[in-house]
Amino acid sequence: MSRHSRRRHPVSSRAAAADRHRHDRHAILDALRGVGIVLMVAYHFAFDLAHFRMIQTDFNHDLFWLAARALIVTIFLGLVGVSLVLGKRAHPGPQPFWRRVALIAACAIVVTIASYFIFPQTFITFGILHAIAVASVLSRPLVGLPRVALALGAAIIFAGATVQLPLFDAPWLNWVGMMTHKPATEDYVPLFPWLGVVLIGVAIGSALPRMQRTLATGDRFAPRWLAWLGRHSLIIYLVHQPLLFGALSVWSD
Repeated sequence: MSRHSRRRHPVSSRAAAADRHRHDRHAILDALRGVGIVLMVAYHFAFDLAHFRMIQTDFNHDLFWLAARALIVTIFLGLVGVSLVLGKRAHPGPQPFWRRVALIAACAIVVTIASYFIFPQTFITFGILHAIAVASVLSRPLVGLPRVALALGAAIIFAGATVQLPLFDAPWLNWVGMMTHKPATEDYVPLFPWLGVVLIGVAIGSALPRMQRTLATGDRFAPRWLAWLGRHSLIIYLVHQPLLFGALSVWSD
């Protein structure tokens, strides 16, 4: 190889990496995640207002709030499945995937510890970050099998919504789902049915290469501020509730 060609090789590598990154991110998908962030912050703000008795509402039984929570979780977990496909296409090696899973798992542990000090009787044992980490590991082998992912995802959602067995009432099995009652915890996102949403997201992500024109149009019109929120969703998730809760705690004194 000539000296001239050796000089060009790093440039070519950087260009290829940049091209993979462009295919890994779409502003419209980031904006959709940003919508989830806005809805989540609004939901938690209302939850905190109720906690400090500034408003009265029942988050465990009111259909509006139950539907709102289901929509928020569906947005996030569906996009997890889509991102698994785009991420593997852009970065086929295992290192980026496992780094991301390790980061999310570490953040999930932080959330569990922090929630224990705030809500010692109902601290978070298997919330949305826990579900994302575990579901990502379970779903990644099906990234290349979208039809299997779709069928299995639908079956898991159906089972999670209809099957209730006393076996899964054991505290050490509450991460599975299919319990006869919701455990006492501030955030609960069990694998049944929510793993199914991630798998359906995998199936949707596999169809995106056939929708490049639609995605390109969506990218052009996606609000930049929503896309920014979507790109920084993890850090926003981690800091927004302590800020809201702390501010309302001071205000209520």
